[in-house]
Amino acid sequence: MAQVLSPGAIPDPDPVPLEPSEWQENLNIRLICPECREDPPNLYEDHQSGDTICDSCGIVLGARGIDNRAEWRTFANDDQNNDDPSRVGDVANPLLDGNQLETNIAFGDGSLRSKELHRAQSKAVADKNNKGLLQAFKQIGALCDGFQLSTVVSDGAKHIYKDADESKLFKGKSQDALIAGCIFIACRRNKVPRTFHEIFELTKVPKKEIGRTFKLLEKFLMNQDKVKGKTSMVANGVIGVNEGYVATNTTNPSELCARFCSILALDQKASNVATDLAGRMSTVGALAGRSPLSGAAACIYMASYLMGQGRTAKQVSDVVRVSDSTIRNAYKSLYQERANLILPEWLEKGGRMENLPKPT
Repeated sequence: MAQVLSPGAIPDPDPVPLEPSEWQENLNIRLICPECREDPPNLYEDHQSGDTICDSCGIVLGARGIDNRAEWRTFANDDQNNDDPSRVGDVANPLLDGNQLETNIAFGDGSLRSKELHRAQSKAVADKNNKGLLQAFKQIGALCDGFQLSTVVSDGAKHIYKDADESKLFKGKSQDALIAGCIFIACRRNKVPRTFHEIFELTKVPKKEIGRTFKLLEKFLMNQDKVKGKTSMVANGVIGVNEGYVATNTTNPSELCARFCSILALDQKASNVATDLAGRMSTVGALAGRSPLSGAAACIYMASYLMGQGRTAKQVSDVVRVSDSTIRNAYKSLYQERANLILPEWLEKGGRMENLPKPT
């Protein structure tokens, strides 16, 4: 619709679209500590961890902050062909071989020269051995995460696998069986043992194959000192030099009780009694010759009733994966030695001998 103007009037200018304004920080918003309520706030930024912390009470107000300061780099040593300590990269991985060049040439703008440089660099740094090791280490890490094992156990299994892979003695052996054996040894040596059945459920490697691989790995690691004169493994999975490999013993039933008691929802008192009972069982000599699993199951069964938190043989069997008849037979031997096994302090903590069921 045309605009009608009176004589001498000036028409309004056409509307101009507003351009988006540049972002500006709102200085009216201030960050203060909700605990101290100090104004001005006594805050400081920890650039190493990326946290914003109240210096008065120590509460963390922000995490994963971004350090906007300039990167401190110098190029003073470039002409001398020396390493510049201000320009650093990732640390070398002791589990891998080669130079481990961390810089990768990308395609860039997609030109022919960029593609040729990328292809040439890929051929120069390609290491089939490292590729296979990385794949095996990734599988070991995933399996250890499935067991909720610590990093020490995972690193220990990786070192055992690397030593076995370098020896070429296990060439042709199933990689899954070798990984299962390495995890089994690492768990046992770091005092968090897992049974063959648990390793089988996780890796789907038959128990007999795990047992054979475990014996071969034990023999290989014991002879490693004679072959190399030194080894890179110590008892707790820590890297060392000139440290001999110490063979693992049979799993102690007391090392299994705490984890199984936790699954059975027994309190800390019952768990401690079961663990101590398993230790005394080995000292007294009860259940000598039986498997550690049956001994641990019988101790848990006896401790649960002693502390008034009885768990049936079927419930214990479902967790420990030992038949309930085996648990009852082992419990008979423990019940006959109850006078020598049960300590007075257990009774002071609430244990009652009359709660123990009579074996049938």
